[in-house]
Amino acid sequence: MKKILYILPIIGLMLIGGCATTEEPIKDEDKSAETLYNEAYDYLNKTSYQKAAETFDKVEMEHPYSKWATKSKLMSAYAYYKDEKYDDAIAALDRFIRLHPGNKDVAYAFYLKGVCYYDQIAPSEKEQSATKDAYETFSQVIVMFPDSEYAKDAKAKMALIEDHLAGHEMSVGRYYLENKEYISALNRFSTVTDVYQTTSQIEEALYREVEIYTLLGLNDEATKKEAILRRNYPDSKWSKMASQLVSKD
Repeated sequence: MKKILYILPIIGLMLIGGCATTEEPIKDEDKSAETLYNEAYDYLNKTSYQKAAETFDKVEMEHPYSKWATKSKLMSAYAYYKDEKYDDAIAALDRFIRLHPGNKDVAYAFYLKGVCYYDQIAPSEKEQSATKDAYETFSQVIVMFPDSEYAKDAKAKMALIEDHLAGHEMSVGRYYLENKEYISALNRFSTVTDVYQTTSQIEEALYREVEIYTLLGLNDEATKKEAILRRNYPDSKWSKMASQLVSKD
């Protein structure tokens, strides 16, 4: 699936304090929370994502009651995401959401969790667990934070995900059809016509239903599906092909 997502600027949500001084080397355990946070932030800017995540984690471990600890939890998750360590990022985000449900950045945490799943979406012929997890998480963003700056993008991604899931059903359905497993194929195509009616897969799915009903000798059912296809998509190539199938009977 082509990924066209964007990440809204997390840095804008959490402006760092001052710049850390480096007059003399200081042991990590002696550094202030702000100093460690700024060091982690510098690693992030230099794309040293693993080091950034480790240092953000260190802020929380060594200064758990500082104001920087809460920020570091989310920034650590972001660093893991940038390093494509999605399981670590999701675990960090789940922890942030659980411990800080009322934080002003919790909407972003849900959104970033969805993006972590979204980036792992497999081609339509593969298993789609990450796709479904992304859809569920983005739906939480829309329901829980409808007025947030992330809701619009979450909704757009959900539309893309629906089309992708419909594509998966079509891919499996074609496989069954090629192997003459007509009932199994019909179930897949019917899922598209029943559940994913607004996706780009709907025209072919309706045609495939006509095709299978014709192969099974269920001409009345084939005619009904052809009429739906012709009424809704009169200029579609699939509609013309379906009409040709029905007219042969």
